[in-house]
Amino acid sequence: MPILEVAELAKSFPGARGRHAALQSISFSVSPRRTLAVVGPSGAGKSTLLRIIAGLEAADSGTVRLGGRALDRLTPQARRIAMVFQDDALIAHATLRANLRFALRARNNAPQRVADAAQALHLSELLDRRADRLSGGERQRAAIARALLSDPDALLLDEPLAHLDPPLRVHVRSELLRVRGGFAGPVIYVTHDHVEAMAIADDLGVLIDGRLEALGNPQTLYDAPSSVRIARFLGSPAMNLLDRMPQGYGFGDVIIGIRPEYVRVVKTGGLPGRVTARQSAGADAFVHIETPAGTLLARVTSGEAIALRGSVGVEFAPERIVRYDRITGGLLA
Repeated sequence: MPILEVAELAKSFPGARGRHAALQSISFSVSPRRTLAVVGPSGAGKSTLLRIIAGLEAADSGTVRLGGRALDRLTPQARRIAMVFQDDALIAHATLRANLRFALRARNNAPQRVADAAQALHLSELLDRRADRLSGGERQRAAIARALLSDPDALLLDEPLAHLDPPLRVHVRSELLRVRGGFAGPVIYVTHDHVEAMAIADDLGVLIDGRLEALGNPQTLYDAPSSVRIARFLGSPAMNLLDRMPQGYGFGDVIIGIRPEYVRVVKTGGLPGRVTARQSAGADAFVHIETPAGTLLARVTSGEAIALRGSVGVEFAPERIVRYDRITGGLLA
């Protein structure tokens, strides 16, 4: 299967204060059988990126290649790229079977191919049901099946689970991961959900304000974000950033980054602090603590007895601390 390559893509739109840069010099590649998850806030340019790759919008500059073939002047139909949208875009009055068959480029052995696709997405018993009688999860699984039936060389998914309830999102995501294993081409998965991105990704890209701020291994980017800007965004909740660490703790004049799950709350010792808030999250809880170094968040078990407005100490797992340059915001070795 071919490699999907994006080189120096740029796109701007007219705005109230002149043209707004939606994408700024975006470059990356996705190899066969790998999934690049692109995570970013609303308005970051994620959907615009996918629409340009699919041929639904034209870039101002840059190139998209698939298997070395330039796609920029090809119609969406000629690109052999399938795209799944937030809205499943099924034909409401048609049966699921008809919706799936409509996606087939060639009609040879169509009934069997439709049956196989439905079985892969656990939709076999719904083939004769009208699309408007399907649940949200069933419709999104149908949209994925339809995309795969078009025999694409690459697959784009634009927040396909965004409109589903949380339990259903987990279910459909597991189905997607299972089916993804049988697709040989490159996949780009766009989402604003950090957990979803980490679960889906072989490689993770962070897109903020039209710039690809980071690209790499998902766990590496989570553990040690490459900049303060990424650390403030990636993760839910985000990484603690402490810029007023008192002298005597051995950190020097840097910004300290530590994830909430690696902060330990103790009765005595450590960095002194005062508990200002506590948020329950089921089995866990998040405790807000004011310290001389700044406000931080600690993830604790729900059963830990930590009094609101009480005095505590804060300790960090030393191997989990990252350091950032105070001026540039870049990660320090």
